[in-house]
Amino acid sequence: MSRFHVAVWVGLVFVFAVAVEPARADVRCRVVGVHDGDSLTCLVEQAKTVKVRLSEIDAPELGQAFGRAAKKALSDACFGADADLNVVTQDRYDRTVARVSCDGVDVNARMVSAGMAWVYDRYATDTALYGLQDAARAEGRGLWSDRDRVPPWQWRRNR
Repeated sequence: MSRFHVAVWVGLVFVFAVAVEPARADVRCRVVGVHDGDSLTCLVEQAKTVKVRLSEIDAPELGQAFGRAAKKALSDACFGADADLNVVTQDRYDRTVARVSCDGVDVNARMVSAGMAWVYDRYATDTALYGLQDAARAEGRGLWSDRDRVPPWQWRRNR
């Protein structure tokens, strides 16, 4: 089977999985800020905001190659949009860690599929994300086009 066919099958499996999964949201909000490729700010009540870290993924830092492109991709997908947060936990920076859907699109998966984020092995629970990452890598999308790419967790450790 060619890479193209594998990518098509992975995409179809993802679309099917999203379509049959019952919709649930712990928090509904409006995205009012995007900080980088994996964090944003949501307005949850008239004057209350919450900082959100996208679960299971890690996008390049702003100082890395593709860092600004990842921020733009997340902004294009979410800024000003209604979002559903499926909350996982709070992190050590007091951010809400969540799977995020903006206007009905799973942006955690979208960022990985576009090659704008890695699956964060340390925290990943959704194995479907690995198929999306493999397809992005095979097609050289986003950060996978850079031979000298460094995962953000390594980049942070080296700083």
